[in-house]
Amino acid sequence: MTLKVSDIGEKELVRYIISNSSEITPDDTAVTPFFDSNLISTCDMLIQSRHFPQNMSFFDMGFKSVTVNVSDLSAMGATPFGFLLSIAIPKDLELDSFKEIIEGVLSACDYYSIPLIGGDTNEASEIIISGTALGLCDEPLMKDTYSLGDLVAVTGDLGLAALGFNLDVMDNIYVKKALKPIAKLKEGILIKEAGATSATDISDGLASELYEIKKDGFGFMIYEELLEISDEYKKLAKELNLDYLDLVMHVGEDFELVFTISKENLKKLSIDYKVIGEVTDSDVIELTLDNGYVERIRNKGYEHYVSE
Repeated sequence: MTLKVSDIGEKELVRYIISNSSEITPDDTAVTPFFDSNLISTCDMLIQSRHFPQNMSFFDMGFKSVTVNVSDLSAMGATPFGFLLSIAIPKDLELDSFKEIIEGVLSACDYYSIPLIGGDTNEASEIIISGTALGLCDEPLMKDTYSLGDLVAVTGDLGLAALGFNLDVMDNIYVKKALKPIAKLKEGILIKEAGATSATDISDGLASELYEIKKDGFGFMIYEELLEISDEYKKLAKELNLDYLDLVMHVGEDFELVFTISKENLKKLSIDYKVIGEVTDSDVIELTLDNGYVERIRNKGYEHYVSE
C-alpha cells in the first residue's frame, strides 16, 4: 500500500522534515545564534479556502496573516523587528480588494510594531498569503523546559473563536475573535521576564498544543472548573448541537499562550492569566471534569492534509 500525505497528517510531515535536518529547531520558531542574541524566525501560509471564513473581510485576511506569525514570536518571548509578505492572488481580484488586504497587513504591522520590510507577489487561483516574522531574543522560551509541579496557565479565555466560526450574528465577542484574532506579543515577553518555564501559542487547540509540548515521563492535569467556561458559552454550544468542551479543547484559532510557571514565580506575572492545571509525572494528559470524573484528553486538533 502506498501512503499518501493525508494518511499521516501535517505534524508527521513536519517531524519527517525535522528528523532530516539537524539545523531546525523543533519549536514554535527557528532559533539561530545572532551576534550576542538569537534570531527568532517563523513563517506561516494562509490559504483562502482553508483559513479565511467566508464572512472575513479582505482587511482582516491581511491582519490575520501578520497575527499568526507574530503569535509564534510571542510564544518565544521575542521582540519583533521585521515582517516579510509573500502574496499570490487571482488575476481577476478587484484592485480595491487587494489594497484592502495590504491595508490589513500594514495595520497589523503597526499594531505589533513590526515593520514590513519586503516580500513577493504571484498569481494563483485563490488568495494565498505567506508571512515571515523575524525577532530577537536572548533567552527564548522553549516548549519542553518545564518541571514537575509547575503550573499550567493561559493568557485568556479559550474556545471563543471556535464558537464564533459557527455563529451567524456578527456583533459578539465570539465572531470578533474568529475574524480578527490578536497575538499576545507583549504578554509573551512579560511571561518570559517573570520566569515562565515553557510556552507555546494555541493555534491548533489546547489539547493538540499540550501533546506538542509533552515530554516522556511528564503529563498534565487540566481542570474544567479552572477553564471558567461561561454558562452563556455552554448554552450557545448546546443550541448549535456542539460539545462545549470539544470546542474549547480541540478547535484552536485562539492565539492565546499556554505556558508553564513555578508557583513561586506566579506572583511575578503582571498580565491577565488563568491557571488551568499542573505538570504531573503521570505521562498522560488528563482533564478533571466539574463532576470530579477524570478522563484522558485525546490528541485531536486542526491538521492540514488529513482527510475528512
